[in-house]
Amino acid sequence: MPMPSTMKGPGLFLAQFAGDAAPFNSLPSITRWAAGLGYKGVQIPTWDSRLFDLEKAASSQAYCDEVKGICTEAGVEITELSTHLQGQLVAVHPAYDAQFDGFAPPAVHNNPKARQQWAVEQMKFAAKASKNLGLKASVSFCGALAFPYLYPWPQRPAGLIEEAFSELGKRWKPILDLYEDNGVDLGYEIHPGEDVFDGATFEMFLDAVGGHKRCNINYDPSHFLLQQLDYLEFIDIYHERIKAFHAKDAEFNPTGRQGVYSGYQSWTNRAGRFRSLGDGQVDFGGIFSKLAQYDYDSWAVLEWECCLKHPEDGAAEGAPFIQHHIIRVTEKAFDDFAGGATDKKVLRAMMGI
Repeated sequence: MPMPSTMKGPGLFLAQFAGDAAPFNSLPSITRWAAGLGYKGVQIPTWDSRLFDLEKAASSQAYCDEVKGICTEAGVEITELSTHLQGQLVAVHPAYDAQFDGFAPPAVHNNPKARQQWAVEQMKFAAKASKNLGLKASVSFCGALAFPYLYPWPQRPAGLIEEAFSELGKRWKPILDLYEDNGVDLGYEIHPGEDVFDGATFEMFLDAVGGHKRCNINYDPSHFLLQQLDYLEFIDIYHERIKAFHAKDAEFNPTGRQGVYSGYQSWTNRAGRFRSLGDGQVDFGGIFSKLAQYDYDSWAVLEWECCLKHPEDGAAEGAPFIQHHIIRVTEKAFDDFAGGATDKKVLRAMMGI
C-alpha cells in the first residue's frame, strides 16, 4: 500500500487582500508580498482584473505562461483559480437578484438571464484557463435556487427541493463536462447561502449531475463549525471528493439571546463568526491529520475573513500557522522493524496449520 503524500502549502487566497494601493494592486507586487510572508502558493480570484484576465487566459497560452512566470519570479506557485463570484451567478433565486448584480458587469445588471449566461461563459473560461496554467483543480460556488426555503416553515410544497436540485444539475452538468474535457476538478465550497451547504445537500447535488467525477469539494471547516456540523467526520465520509482546502478559522459562542442563526446581528456581534487562524475554535490539528491520513496532496490555502484582526496581521500569522500544521508524512511504517519477506509456510506454522 503506498504511503500518504505530504500536503502542499502554505497558500494564500488573494481575494481578501487585493486593493487599489500597492502592493495589493497588481499580480507581480501582491505575489512578492505573499512570498515575503512565507507563502509558497497563491489562489487567484479570476474576477479581479487588477490581478488576472480570465478571458485572455482561456484563449492565450502565452498569457498564461506570462502569469506563471510572474508567480515563479516572486517565489510562489498558483494553487487554483477561484470563480466563487461567477459560480454563484449560475443559479440565483430572485430574492437575491439585487444583491448579486454587484458580482456581474453592469451590462447584465437587471437582466437575470443575461447575467446567468455571462456566469456560465466565465466558468467555461476558467476550465480552459486552468488547463493552460497546468492546474488540476479550480474552486467555486454552485449558486442557489432553494436556499430561501431552508427552514421548513411555512411548510414547503412537496417536490420543491427536488425540482431545485434537478434544475441546478441541468445548469452545472454541461459545465462539468467541459472541466472533464480539460482535465480539471471543480471544487465547490460548501457554504450557507448555496444550495450545497452540507454533506446531505452535496450528495443531492452529486446525484443531480449523475455522480460526475469532476464534481468535488473545496473543504472549508469554518462554515461547518458555524452550523455545528462534525467537520472531522465530514473528511472521513467525503475525502475522496476533497480536491481543495481553505484553511479558515471560526468560533461559535451561543448565548441566551442567540444561537446558530445569530439574530441578524453584525459580524462582530454574532454567536458564530469568522476568525484568523488560531484565534477560533476549529481543530486544525485534527483536520491536517485526517487529510494526511487520506492522502490529500494538494494545497492548504489561507482564506482570511476575520471580524476583528487586521488582514495584514492575519496574513502574516497564517503562513507559519499552516506550515506548522502540515504533516510531513513518514516513509516508514512504525513496525517496519518486524518486516521481512512473506513466507506462506511460516505464516501457516504461526497459526498451527
